[in-house]
Amino acid sequence: MAYKHPRIGVYVCQCGQNIAGVVDVEEVRAYAEGLPRVVVAREHKYTCSEQGQDIIAEDIKKYGLERVVVASCTPRMHEPVFQKVLESSGLSPYLFEMVNIREHCSWIHSNEPEKATEKAKDLVRGAVARASLLEPLEKSRADVNKSVMVLGAGIAGIFAALYLANSGIKTYLVERKSSIGGHMAMLDKTFPTLDCGLCILSPKMVEVSRHENIELITYADVLDIKGHVGDFRVKIRKNPWYVDKEKCVACGRCAEVCPVNTHIDTFNCGYQKRKAIYIRYPQAVPNSYLINPELCKYLGEGKCGACKKICDRNAINFDDKAEEIEIDVGTIIIATGYGLYDPSGLSKISKISENPLQKKGETQKQYGYRKYENVLTNLDFERMLNASGFTNGKIIRLSDEKVPKSVAFIQCVGSRSEKVVEYCSATCCMTSIKQAILIKEKHPGAEVYIYYVDIRTIGRQSEEFYKRAREMGINFIRGLPGEVIEDKNNDLIITAEDTLIGEIIEKKFDMVVLASAMRPSDGIPEIAEKLHVPVSPDGFLMEAHPKLRPAETNVEGVFVAGCAQFPKSISETVMQAGNAAARAMDIANREYIEIEGMVAAVDKDKCSGCGICVGVCPYDAIEIADGKAVVEEILCKSCGACSAACFSGAIQQKHFADDQLSAQIEALLEGES
Repeated sequence: MAYKHPRIGVYVCQCGQNIAGVVDVEEVRAYAEGLPRVVVAREHKYTCSEQGQDIIAEDIKKYGLERVVVASCTPRMHEPVFQKVLESSGLSPYLFEMVNIREHCSWIHSNEPEKATEKAKDLVRGAVARASLLEPLEKSRADVNKSVMVLGAGIAGIFAALYLANSGIKTYLVERKSSIGGHMAMLDKTFPTLDCGLCILSPKMVEVSRHENIELITYADVLDIKGHVGDFRVKIRKNPWYVDKEKCVACGRCAEVCPVNTHIDTFNCGYQKRKAIYIRYPQAVPNSYLINPELCKYLGEGKCGACKKICDRNAINFDDKAEEIEIDVGTIIIATGYGLYDPSGLSKISKISENPLQKKGETQKQYGYRKYENVLTNLDFERMLNASGFTNGKIIRLSDEKVPKSVAFIQCVGSRSEKVVEYCSATCCMTSIKQAILIKEKHPGAEVYIYYVDIRTIGRQSEEFYKRAREMGINFIRGLPGEVIEDKNNDLIITAEDTLIGEIIEKKFDMVVLASAMRPSDGIPEIAEKLHVPVSPDGFLMEAHPKLRPAETNVEGVFVAGCAQFPKSISETVMQAGNAAARAMDIANREYIEIEGMVAAVDKDKCSGCGICVGVCPYDAIEIADGKAVVEEILCKSCGACSAACFSGAIQQKHFADDQLSAQIEALLEGES
């Protein structure tokens, strides 16, 4: 129903002292009371409280209110709260208008109370003018596909999939690598308990592969994602293995006879080579060999075939082809993990290599990484510590294979840096402390130093872990080295200022380990574009709200878990995986979903079918059909880009129509002298 002269109620919140400490709330309330069509205006200490909500509900009945305006804090958090008050009182939730007089007035004008109060009055006046023209919109419904796709099969993806599958929900777990496990599968021990990484992870990987409700799709690429919450259509390419996974028993005889041994083993951080036919690591799931077609002599030249000849299970299939499949799911969880900053300067993320003072063609290797053999990253060293790693678990200098008598760890390599990334990578301090403890356990006489900016040990038993390291004789130097220099004996010289004692310290080490920054995984930009999920300035996926909706994105039905959002520990990752799974379950267990009424609408008589709106829509919600623009309402996120771009005014954004916005602007300008 449209109201020609609607009865409006205005509620001004003190927000404790957040607003009332600067804005004269009573003056704003009194001003609102005198505005046209306002029949009641109140102030309250906490309008969002139960008492505050009850007051609004009672006034709707008592005064026959047909519109409600609340002047308080951020609509992002509280608008849905007040809309529910209207809905439970028999009004359309779209007959509500909210004014942010905290962030826009009291906070930003904290030293100008009079101006803040006047601005609050202006904003309320504009809100009342707009509210008088609001229309009650209708929501529609859409069916829900009960299945879920989890994208990425590291620790976050594995646990999210298991939570869903154990609740009876069909789950597709999609991984672009040939095996699951992510970075956790590469770890030797985990902090602070020093459990074996794969001892924890491997049973879960096997459980995933055998679960009746999980369809595991590895060595696959997501080509396209269309649709919306409740009905996503995902096109996937399953890349050829050239090995029948059902027949392969991972005996390894094929790799033994393969003559090609040039492929860089990325699982061991490039410190080993592997054959053209290989398994990613011994405990890999799926536990099957596969062939690199770019290296295989038979696939490239039609020669060799030694692996096929020796395989008595007939598992080699040189005729294997890529297969494209489509799956339909109702929700998606993004758990694509993280990448690592490359201190060699060769990485795409390295801004250090873009130094304008650097000579053209010269690659800067930070702290000598990839220049000096005895400089490693934390992850390189993790693979060295691992029994299945490139030294079979022996701690040695790569230059001469001798046990190092002194090891230095350098923290924040790339992290907390204006040159690379400004954020803290969260796990580096604990990782270095863990690795330092493992060195002392294996070689008690070794001298171990950790050069740091700040030691950050957050979480259960973490501070005790740090104290344990100190008690073992591990030295902590507050101050980062400027550079690492190698002498003729392959020893590494570090000069740094110990800022706690104000002295310059120069020491010689056998080995240096760099705590390299965690960065967004390479697949983040592509998947963010496909799903229209925003990316934060640091390159990770942006959550809908950092406190109240940490596992949700701004795209309904798309959730995020683990380090795809930002760097976090294993325990934090598992917790967020559960959060994301619970949110996906909530949608999967519904019979239908409601489609927002606040969407774009097309006036077919005005539309010329020019297609400009199609090009500007960031959510692919508009298409041209029969020469006219058509909006798929469930995809529309009410951004208004189409309405702003339409030359003929054929598209209007419901709840933000031209007449509503014009009335608000005109009312705001009434206060201008």
